[in-house]
Amino acid sequence: MANSIHHLPPTTDEFFRPITKAAGQATGDFGMIEDGDKVMVCLSGGKDSYTLLDVLLHLQKRAPVRFEVVAVNLDQGQPGFPKDVLPRYLSELGVPYDILTEDTYSVVKEKVPEGKTTCSLCSRLRRGILYAHARRIGATKIALGHHRDDILQTLFMNMFFGARLKAMPPKLQSDDGTNVVIRPLAYVAESQIVAYAGAKGFPIIPCTLCGSQENLQRKVVGEMLAGWEREHPGRLNNILRSLTRVTPSHLLDAELYDFAGLSVQPAEGDRGFDAEEYPEREFLSGLSELKMLG
Repeated sequence: MANSIHHLPPTTDEFFRPITKAAGQATGDFGMIEDGDKVMVCLSGGKDSYTLLDVLLHLQKRAPVRFEVVAVNLDQGQPGFPKDVLPRYLSELGVPYDILTEDTYSVVKEKVPEGKTTCSLCSRLRRGILYAHARRIGATKIALGHHRDDILQTLFMNMFFGARLKAMPPKLQSDDGTNVVIRPLAYVAESQIVAYAGAKGFPIIPCTLCGSQENLQRKVVGEMLAGWEREHPGRLNNILRSLTRVTPSHLLDAELYDFAGLSVQPAEGDRGFDAEEYPEREFLSGLSELKMLG
């Protein structure tokens, strides 16, 4: 009997604990939530937004600041959308919520040619509606469920297809300048969310109701990152950490760093090449991969 206890599956709390720890760290690092905030949680019905809501409700009870939480879902008019799922779930949870109804589905279908991905236009329309609602209800923060893997996929998507070194920030001012968007799950790995959502048994609403294709480029990048993590556990956290430790003098952006004004007195020197920055095992693995690519 004693041995069987050690082989029991992890409890929901055991899955949730590292998520709340990482989310609490990110929230503090970037000053995401302040005293008196009204946080509008955008709930899509997917695993990420359900987890985000649980995290914010957890922080609401334990954080040293007081803040409100209100959940918002946008019914975009997709055929077959289960309208009863989220109202029932949120009512049982006792969370204040608003369900918005806007037929963006018809707009997207009219504007986007058959066979093309609809995600970009759909996202812009959804963003505008949610921003406007946040202003109406006096929300000071808009919380989105993007996690670590989303941030890293965006980084590489921008590098590979946009020739730009740009990721997805954990906190930003919205395009219209009237809202602040936060991503409390910025440090949380998708695998942690998958495990937690499975343990919780969330009533997941699929994001394929519109019939659009999955973003194939993002899928390829995601598979690449997942492969790296399988072969070299911890690599994705290292990449994420690198976004917090930027050395402008060792990049090539002349607007970010004054290369033209450099003198003989080094400002940052050659720290980018210090040996301790590159653990030998990781460095040799990377060298092997480069040789294979070459």
